[in-house]
Amino acid sequence: MNPTSPLPLKTLLWPVAAMAAVIVLSNVLVQHPINDWLTWGAFSYPLVFLVCDLTNRALGPVAARRVAWIGFAVAVGVSLGLAPWRIALASGAAFIFSQIMDILVFNRWRQASWWKAPLLGSLVASVVDTAVFFFLAFAGSEMDWLMLASGDLAVKAAMAALLLAPYRALLPRLGTWAAPPEPVRP
Repeated sequence: MNPTSPLPLKTLLWPVAAMAAVIVLSNVLVQHPINDWLTWGAFSYPLVFLVCDLTNRALGPVAARRVAWIGFAVAVGVSLGLAPWRIALASGAAFIFSQIMDILVFNRWRQASWWKAPLLGSLVASVVDTAVFFFLAFAGSEMDWLMLASGDLAVKAAMAALLLAPYRALLPRLGTWAAPPEPVRP
């Protein structure tokens, strides 16, 4: 499969559905704090990087970017329905910047050991996501957003390492994501 050619949307059905499900789940869970510096959303949100990395590995960077942009639309739409506009804007901006960064870093490390591309991509993207979200959402407010960002980033880093196990387990099954080749006509 050519990683630079566009794919039909039906080929992206599973990654898009997974991305949308993670975004909706995270937008619900972020409303439930665990303590003063962490919400349950910090545990579910890193799954967006797993979806992105699996899509990138299976279908290439063009498909991963397409899934990210569709996820961006879902993220903004869901966030506008669940949160104030500043949080929705911060969520959407953080999501798309971090997804683009994940794709770039993943592709830089694509040929290295199986674990380097997803781990490094997720770690860099987590830093970008956390910095953009918490700054846009809470800078200038009375909230101690640096403490929240620290807790969030620590969980994202731990999740990046933990999600290597499902990434590795799903690698042999990624061929099923790709559309079957077009039949050759005589």
